[in-house]
Amino acid sequence: MAGQSKKATKKFEKNRLKDTIEKRKEFAKVKQRHQVKAKKKARNAKDNARASGDEAGTAPPKIQKGADNKFNEMSVDQFFEGGFELPEPKKPKATAHSKQTTSSTGKRKRGSDDASVEGSGTSSGEEAQVYSDDELASENESGIENHQEDLDALAAKDPEFYKYLQENDAELLDFGGGDLAEVDQLSEDDKPRKKRTKDKDTTTEDHDELLGDEEIEDPNGQTEVTKPMVSKWKTAMTEQHSLRAMRQVVLAFRAAAHVNADEGKSYKYSISNSEVYHQLLMLALEHIPSVLQHHVPVKESATGKVRIATDSKKFRTLTPLLQSHSAAIIHLLENLSDASTTKKTLNSLLPLLPYLLSFKKVLKSLVKSLVDIWSDSSTADPTRITGFLVIRRLTVISDASIRTALLKTVYQGLVKGSRVTNPHTLPAINLMKNSAAELWGIDQDIGYTTGFVYIRQLAVHLRTSITQPTKDSYKQIYNWQYVHSLDFWSQVISTHCNPASDSSLKASSDSALYPLLYPLVQITLGALRLIPTPTYYPLRFQLTRSLLRLSRATATYIPLGPSFLEVFQSVEMTKPPKPSTLKSLDFTTALRVPKPYLRTRTYQDGLGEQLVELMAEFFGCWAKHIAFPELMLPPVVHLKRWLKTVSLSGTSKHLSNGIKANSDNGKSKQGNKNSRLTSSVNLLIQKLESNARWVEERRRNVEFGPSNREGVDGFLREVAVEDTPLGAFLEGLRRKSEEQEKVLERAREAERKDRVKERAREDEDEMEVDGMEDDE
Repeated sequence: MAGQSKKATKKFEKNRLKDTIEKRKEFAKVKQRHQVKAKKKARNAKDNARASGDEAGTAPPKIQKGADNKFNEMSVDQFFEGGFELPEPKKPKATAHSKQTTSSTGKRKRGSDDASVEGSGTSSGEEAQVYSDDELASENESGIENHQEDLDALAAKDPEFYKYLQENDAELLDFGGGDLAEVDQLSEDDKPRKKRTKDKDTTTEDHDELLGDEEIEDPNGQTEVTKPMVSKWKTAMTEQHSLRAMRQVVLAFRAAAHVNADEGKSYKYSISNSEVYHQLLMLALEHIPSVLQHHVPVKESATGKVRIATDSKKFRTLTPLLQSHSAAIIHLLENLSDASTTKKTLNSLLPLLPYLLSFKKVLKSLVKSLVDIWSDSSTADPTRITGFLVIRRLTVISDASIRTALLKTVYQGLVKGSRVTNPHTLPAINLMKNSAAELWGIDQDIGYTTGFVYIRQLAVHLRTSITQPTKDSYKQIYNWQYVHSLDFWSQVISTHCNPASDSSLKASSDSALYPLLYPLVQITLGALRLIPTPTYYPLRFQLTRSLLRLSRATATYIPLGPSFLEVFQSVEMTKPPKPSTLKSLDFTTALRVPKPYLRTRTYQDGLGEQLVELMAEFFGCWAKHIAFPELMLPPVVHLKRWLKTVSLSGTSKHLSNGIKANSDNGKSKQGNKNSRLTSSVNLLIQKLESNARWVEERRRNVEFGPSNREGVDGFLREVAVEDTPLGAFLEGLRRKSEEQEKVLERAREAERKDRVKERAREDEDEMEVDGMEDDE
């Protein structure tokens, strides 16, 4: 029994002791609270009983009138406007009983106060109301004190949660608040404030008053900003770090940001001179962050985390200025068209980001504006890169909740910006995918969560298209947004699961994003073969390149051989093509083939070039692998059979070569009659066989078996892929492809210039026609 009891005691201490102690502590606190409440209630009842006895034993004095009673004709509003300074009434002669009561209690109590007021026989309702308001104010003060005590207890009991509140919801802890006009008191060049005349027609009057507006408004409610004013503000901000001058600049900058906006609002300042407008913008964008850094410095740790004293009086006082300035910058970004000004505005946001982390609504609007600039293909690349740098900086210094929302907004902007894909927008889309992929590696745990959600969304669309087929169900899959989404996630995994580019990874599986590889490959293979017709071979090649990137970066074998051989066995590659004068099809910007291209020599040649290049890339990923001879054997056998099939040109030639021709209704089959295609495939077969022999020669000397994984993975590890026969052939294909791409780019640039000149010429012609009509 003793042993069982000892075991039960240990089990209780391990599992339930901590919770039991906490429950007892909570119960003790509740019990103590009820005891205090009961004592207070009893004390009030005792005081009320004593007061009622005083009222029965003494005669009520009359209310003093005239100059002695200063509250006789005073309303409640007039009383509160007096600043809570109570006049001292004449002291009546105290009775013996009152002296005894005072000496016995030792302090003034609410019950005795109530008794004295009720015993005075007051008939004035205003005076009674004054007293009740005073009582409510004292109760409010005591409530604030109690709330402060509760917060102090929270800081002592749960410092981590209290710290979280300071970083994420400082306004909750700032229950007492401070007057926003304390900006003047914090400024070094503090001056007495001038009274403002109220303008009821001004819609922004209240906000300006909160920001501490000191300028005297003209009859129109606005003050014109001049160069001397801007110079004065600049001197005060640079030399004295004046918060007063910064406040005026914030107000003027807000008016400048809305200078062309028709919102029905009027602002304190107005700007009509372009030079003044430029100087004001430069002053606000360059010097406001430095003034903030002087008064509320930002401290950054070695890990990239920033810390600001959000619980300080200065930060609470500067909160409306930060919010107003941020709103003005967001509005300015949405309406700017000049690239240099936009870039300057984006750069000014970098030092402001740490101050905005506490304002979630402001950050939401700011991130949306930044993503719009970054995802707009018509924006200049330097401006888009600057916008991305601001997004990346915000991702680094923010917490998990902000990062999650930011990554979702970035992905949505990427999908939205990739709707239209052509030779002119493709570079901008590639820039978006390459830059956005970097964000998912900053916090890979959050990156995995968001990636899983969106990859699952792609899987749901594919499953719906397969299980519930309709006439247009395939369009949910076969569009540029879906293809770019798959390619983007391929880019993300390839970037952050590649041990060659990330030294912290010993293997691809060490990355938190690696579990996304398998579902992404399955979805891509399913989309690749959804409609296996020659019309959508360009889309198949787009997805194949995404899979090849994954295979090359993560050293994962993906079975792409059957997909290549299926194209070789199609009608487009086995039948003789029709002659055509169409220009070559650009497979990088096409998902489907226009109908005039089908069964033409132009399309067949393009398919042959794509197949040879992709197959070389596929086998090039495994050119050094010890199992390469066995890997290339089945595809090479199928390619040789295809060559025999397409090389047949007639019965007489077949018989002369000793090859029996297949007959179809008494007619012999003819090949595709495309010697260019067959020669390129022949060359690929030769390179594959040569590389297989090269690997066989080197694996004859190994001393380990197939079960030795370390030996298999380390086979030819020190040899570069370019030193293999297939690798050298692949390098030549890549250089040839790059040269062709340069030629196409030059042609596109020339076409673009011709289009601009033609448009300018048309505009000139229209102007001449309009001038002639005006003369007539």
